[in-house]
Amino acid sequence: MDRNLALEFVRITEAAALSSAKWTGKGDNKAADQAAVDAMRKAFDSVRIDGTVVIGEGERDEAPMLYIGEKVGSKTEDAPQVDIALDPLEGTSICAFGGVGAISVIAVAEKGNFLHAPDTYMDKIACGPAAKGRIDIDLSPKENIQRVAEALKKPVEDVTVVILDRPRHEVLIADVRKTGARIHLIGDGDVSAAIAAAWAESGIDLLMGIGGAPEGVISAAALQCLGGDFQGRLKFRSDDEKERARKMGIKDFERKYKIDDLAKGSVMFVATGVTDGPFLKGVKTLPGHQAKTHSVVMRSKTGTIRNIEAHHHLSLKPQVDFR
Repeated sequence: MDRNLALEFVRITEAAALSSAKWTGKGDNKAADQAAVDAMRKAFDSVRIDGTVVIGEGERDEAPMLYIGEKVGSKTEDAPQVDIALDPLEGTSICAFGGVGAISVIAVAEKGNFLHAPDTYMDKIACGPAAKGRIDIDLSPKENIQRVAEALKKPVEDVTVVILDRPRHEVLIADVRKTGARIHLIGDGDVSAAIAAAWAESGIDLLMGIGGAPEGVISAAALQCLGGDFQGRLKFRSDDEKERARKMGIKDFERKYKIDDLAKGSVMFVATGVTDGPFLKGVKTLPGHQAKTHSVVMRSKTGTIRNIEAHHHLSLKPQVDFR
């Protein structure tokens, strides 16, 4: 993939972040999500790609969706064929209620290099580069925490595990507490949490627990760029979900997916902060109908990570609804 595409994609996440940020703290999840989707869909029209959305917004959210199978981009005869995993607003509730860490995100791979994950749950574990190859979703929380502690050369008591604050995680949380490790509970946004596990300045060492399967693919793409590690196993909630998975080509319902099974080859990952979070600053409004954004652009091929702070004159951006 042309490396210059990464800078085209960051313009798309910027547009989605700017549009959804106006709904920060206003308590309207659907309006925030709709603003992000509309801006992202429109911004895709200016990028010369033959793109297919393979990970989109899930039916679970009854969202306006950039749906799975949707074609995006300004297709020409020589446009590169790419698969796209996206979430116009990861952390919809975070944005709507003024929380920490809402982002707009896009991951891109060459055609066929992302798992087409069904809209179900996934048991996940993720870590940074220092512990790559040491984690295993089949091991107990205690064993994984001990392995990460050894890799990081720190006592177990100083290891911080991020977990979604959900009733389904009561046993996991209890098991982690028994080890003496620290826990950081979050209400939403497990893509940001997985990235934080590989982001040196975040203070997070390990992600554990069950979240969305589509978000697992996006997380794996980001961790490929960061040199981290990720494993997941699908957790179906109904026979209907299993049937949809079969139609998407999933045959082994108990398979342990490693990072290369989820996102392989040359991968790009782009995200823009909507609200302040552990690795990205949120949108800041400025006088004179202007705003400032903070984005990250990463490529697995080179391991390059670029932080981009952009100053926007909103009156000159027709694709952004920021009234």
